[in-house]
Amino acid sequence: MKFNVTEEKIADIQADCEIVIVVDGALDHKWVREKGDLETLDFKGKLDNVAFLPHQHRVYTGVDSLDRDEIRLAVANALKAIRKAKYRSIKIGSYVKDCPVTNTKAIVEGALLGTYRYDRYKSEKEPFTIEEMIISLEEYAGKTLNLDPAKKAVAEAEIIAEVTNHAKEIVNTPPEDMTPVLLAEYAYEMAKDLENVTCFIGDENFLEEEKMGAFLAVSRASSHPPRFIHLVYKPEDAQKRFVFVGKGLTYDSGGLSLKPSEHMVSMKADKSGAAAAISILEGAARLKLPFEVHAIIGACENMIGGNAYKPDDVLVARNGKTIEVRNTDAEGRLVLADCLCYATDQKPDYLVDLATLTGACVVAVGEYTTGVMGHSSPLKHSLMSAATKSGELTGSLPFNRYLKQLLKSNIADISNISSSRYGGAITAALFLDNFIDEPYKEKWLHLDIAGPAYVEKDWGYNQAGASGAGVRMCLYWMKEHTYTKNDTHHKKEQ
Repeated sequence: MKFNVTEEKIADIQADCEIVIVVDGALDHKWVREKGDLETLDFKGKLDNVAFLPHQHRVYTGVDSLDRDEIRLAVANALKAIRKAKYRSIKIGSYVKDCPVTNTKAIVEGALLGTYRYDRYKSEKEPFTIEEMIISLEEYAGKTLNLDPAKKAVAEAEIIAEVTNHAKEIVNTPPEDMTPVLLAEYAYEMAKDLENVTCFIGDENFLEEEKMGAFLAVSRASSHPPRFIHLVYKPEDAQKRFVFVGKGLTYDSGGLSLKPSEHMVSMKADKSGAAAAISILEGAARLKLPFEVHAIIGACENMIGGNAYKPDDVLVARNGKTIEVRNTDAEGRLVLADCLCYATDQKPDYLVDLATLTGACVVAVGEYTTGVMGHSSPLKHSLMSAATKSGELTGSLPFNRYLKQLLKSNIADISNISSSRYGGAITAALFLDNFIDEPYKEKWLHLDIAGPAYVEKDWGYNQAGASGAGVRMCLYWMKEHTYTKNDTHHKKEQ
């Protein structure tokens, strides 16, 4: 879909259909032309209300406020309602009085995120015919209007939404078609198309050389060999170094601590952290952010076999710490342990890991929300503030010294699971804390995306399946770091 912004009035724009956003039931807006029809249809003009009037080629979509995420939802809902109408062009107002950027970005993101479909394996694919969306800045018309900021906002929103959809594509791909080797090939091919991006792929020999004993143990029962992926985006004069570490379990059977069959169905989604890290780096490179950005992925399968690692095994991680295995289904943290050791060697200014790590996080904050953990309250707040603007939901889970004690082992330095069933999301994060060098603990954030990464029903502008969790919040967060204290106009637009 192509997006154009114009100062032309909505009524003067030629398009096949019009989207009209109704705020809090207010049917007296100048763009509402079929008030009688809407009242007949009992259209309330509230969030998630949609009324498509095909005879007028107009679709009304309600919001409770002009909050940017409600704009995203409204646009996604409207496009869903007219998906089968075979329109080729559509127009919409931006509903802004003070700044032409925020709502413009929200409209574009809502359109691209809401119309994504994963139909790779469908024999009959449902066509999407809309080729162009025209966004009118008529509401801003009384002021001196420079279209350049709005055009820039469109370009940025397109990139952010597109790379989020790329993450969805990786996650939705079945395990046989996205093995560790194939995921590494995806990353390598992506890097070739991006400026200032390099990609290193490490095999089993590399893992042996790096003494990544925990990672190797998880991978060894699979017929698909593991891969270590290290992507680097390095522009000239980079201001800061961001390192993102992604859990890349392309499939997780639970190992010898075998999952129940009903819990295996969505385990292709255990690579969601890897998909996010790869797509965050892609977004940073395409946005030309002035930072050095790393994406570090531990890609493997956790399977069963005669050589599978076992409960009671003691593994040695890259930093020399010994780990007692008490449950082989707590495997993601073992892979991440070695990857985080490697990540701290990159001397990050900010270190973020993303992982579908625990069901306990879903219990704690629900399936739509990412759990955010770390030692630095200001760092957590900065990411969560950016997440709100991006439309992603987050909740902070607190560390404490008592939960840390539950990871003690009688025979090794640490156990891979807690001795208590409670606080499992936090104890998993505290396990990872053992593999981050002291100078970087205050620079580290752990994002448990187990809830929102893959949901088996539509929600908001997300389709059933993968949502690309973590991508938008991290890109919004990095973009906020690009603004100086004096750049108040840009801050306002974000």
